[in-house]
Amino acid sequence: MSEKLGFATAARAQPSDCPRFIADDCWAQVPEGWNWIEVTAVAVDSQNRAYVFNRGDHPVMIFNCDGSFVKSWGEGVFARPHGITIGPDDSVYCTDDLDHTVRKFTSDGELLLTLGKSGQPSDTGATSIDYRTIRCAGPPFYFPTNVAIGAVGEIFVTDGYGNASVHKFAPDGELLLSWGEPGSGPGQFHVPHGIAIDQRGIVFVADRENSRIQLFSPDGEFLEERTEIARPCQVTFDAHDNLYVAELGYKAGMWPGTSAPSVDATGGRVSVFDPQGNLLTRWGGGLNPTACGDFFAPHDIRVDSRGDLYVAEVVMSAGGNRGLVSPHCHSLQKFVRQAIAR
Repeated sequence: MSEKLGFATAARAQPSDCPRFIADDCWAQVPEGWNWIEVTAVAVDSQNRAYVFNRGDHPVMIFNCDGSFVKSWGEGVFARPHGITIGPDDSVYCTDDLDHTVRKFTSDGELLLTLGKSGQPSDTGATSIDYRTIRCAGPPFYFPTNVAIGAVGEIFVTDGYGNASVHKFAPDGELLLSWGEPGSGPGQFHVPHGIAIDQRGIVFVADRENSRIQLFSPDGEFLEERTEIARPCQVTFDAHDNLYVAELGYKAGMWPGTSAPSVDATGGRVSVFDPQGNLLTRWGGGLNPTACGDFFAPHDIRVDSRGDLYVAEVVMSAGGNRGLVSPHCHSLQKFVRQAIAR
């Protein structure tokens, strides 16, 4: 098992208050002969079991917190796994971007609810998964990306690569409202890719190709934006409402036409902010993406009840990465939170 201490401190944070982690990229005990190809998403349930959503033959693999394998399900179900979220009742919400659907399952994989029409994208004028071809916002869905669950079970969905919207559904699947349109202004999106809701009910949307996080009321009212990040893919909160951000990073010359602000080139990284938006810690940067604790392309991020962190990476095929990164890059790392000495 390779391990590495991964943490950094921000100027406004006291080092003694910064979360510290030990990285482990060999944590999950994948059954012999199995291969998850690439891990697009990870989530944790009330028992701190990790659900690993991947593009291999066994799309949902479940592991205990010690890494021991529990079971799998979802074989033959998904066109292309993308996002996974577990609700307070341990229901599992899986986003299938190429199928243009979001499906709700029991923890054992029994289908409970389907949002969207299988294989039928909405009309946004998009001609591909490239967000720059979108002409207008549309109804659900066109390559949806991720899900967050509201305080009374509302389902919020970012939509996504072929749309520029966030959709809010009632727990029974009734569409309540949608907001957003293509662009870089307040309430506009270029790839709304990740979503999470804090303890106040504020909806945080990772507006990836605008290199920002936008904050909204539960009814879609724009509140503010945060821009000290580089192409955020997903956001999540811990028990103290600290915000964790999985960032793809930004390399000079990439993604022509993006409206992202001018930033220094950086590789994939993780950033942690306190509830007031102050940077607590940041690590990665892609200088050595095959090293334990560093990243190539962080795609999803989750925190369990003990404060341990899981980061999934898409490193092989999605987005044209095949051939650009070593096959030895990790697809999933666990970061074990260390106690802070007082």
